[in-house]
Amino acid sequence: MWSQIYVNMLLTILLLIFTVVVAPLICLNFGYTPSELQYDILAQMYLPVGIVIAYCFVVGEISRNNSQVDKLWSIVPIYYVWHMVFLAPELSERMVLMAILVTIWGARLTFNFARRGAYTLRFWAGEEDYRWEALRNRPGFNNKFIWGLFNLFFISAYQNILIFSFTVPILATLSTTADQQLNMIDYLLAALMLLAVVIEYIADQQQYDFQTEKYRRINAGEPLGEYEVGFVSTGLWSIVRHPNYAMEQSIWVIFYLFSVNATGQWINWTIGGCILLLILFKGSSDFSEELSANKYSAYKDYQKRVPRFIPGFKFGK
Repeated sequence: MWSQIYVNMLLTILLLIFTVVVAPLICLNFGYTPSELQYDILAQMYLPVGIVIAYCFVVGEISRNNSQVDKLWSIVPIYYVWHMVFLAPELSERMVLMAILVTIWGARLTFNFARRGAYTLRFWAGEEDYRWEALRNRPGFNNKFIWGLFNLFFISAYQNILIFSFTVPILATLSTTADQQLNMIDYLLAALMLLAVVIEYIADQQQYDFQTEKYRRINAGEPLGEYEVGFVSTGLWSIVRHPNYAMEQSIWVIFYLFSVNATGQWINWTIGGCILLLILFKGSSDFSEELSANKYSAYKDYQKRVPRFIPGFKFGK
């Protein structure tokens, strides 16, 4: 058992090191070098990001509710982008547009999380993501000391650094080579990002409606009928197994493309958060798929019929 514990901890630490050290160094070698102004703004963001990391770790340990990062996932990016907007010496139209889009995304996602009981007056309480409880009970993680380290390095530090990282493309607009004026590509990207937010809302609403009706019937002692399968597989969920995840990833890829449009460079130093987010969602969906396949007998057939993220493309399961 201890060998598995050490392997899990080593992988977590290596992932954190890659995120905060290796990935930024690699990304800094792509395209232009960040300006002194961009470095200065990044340095000023260390304190708020550090405070959020400390909050999530301490409150998560005390309350034994490890969804503190989940609660802030859609809130702190709004603060980060607007803080960077106002740290800029001059108001940039592109930065403001990007900040507005993040605000719309965040407000929508916060609403979706709130209606599931995530936020209460006892701010440390509320619904915890079922995956954290499942992971805590697994060999290698069911030791309090080990779980505390996992909470510190992965749940609190890694995820919060990632959250900040995928907002960083907003700084690319401050490049000395960046086109400071909005153009048609900016408006097209804004439209695509809003479309992705709408599709994600539809996917979340379909899942919410399904689960709400399923539990209403269970609590009322009524026959489950079509809800007996246990999971939603109609609507957008009949096209891909994770339409909400697919759109969430699309949103931040589109957000990165604003930096591409501003700098004229397809790969620049702000790409790190976007790539690491895609990796995180792949791993997160792997775990969700494993839990669902074990819980619902029809899920394995669903996996065979419906692709995970991209319609018409099946990579493995």
